[in-house]
Amino acid sequence: MKSTVLLVEDSQFQKLANEKILMRAGYLVLLADDGEDALRLAREAGPDLMLLDMVLPKLSGFEVLQTLKRHPVTASIPVIVLSQLSPAEQAKALALGAVGYFEKSKLGKGLVGEEELVELIKKTLRDSPRIGVPAAQAKAATHSG
Repeated sequence: MKSTVLLVEDSQFQKLANEKILMRAGYLVLLADDGEDALRLAREAGPDLMLLDMVLPKLSGFEVLQTLKRHPVTASIPVIVLSQLSPAEQAKALALGAVGYFEKSKLGKGLVGEEELVELIKKTLRDSPRIGVPAAQAKAATHSG
């Protein structure tokens, strides 16, 4: 079963480039253009992982991350920040619940950067307790109790 990655990116160029990388690596890709779409798709589709840009329209990546981690249905979705952040902003994203950070500029370096991102995604999915849990089942589990 293919893992689903929610790619949250407002730049059309970067979104298409990153979508191709993810599809070549064998992932199902969902796309969101802004923070509100990201939260809606996270709740509705229950992706296995989210790649989150931090500079977004409507809601910033920090607001998305904070809201995502506070909601029981979406709290367990691992989030890798895919952005250009200062060390202080990186620390803030990790403190808000991101599991990793990947600098966008590395993707401009060709296959080496792409392979590094795919390896980070694979490692995160391997370490995630959500693997193999269908979205509906994960949602049901968060409502029981």
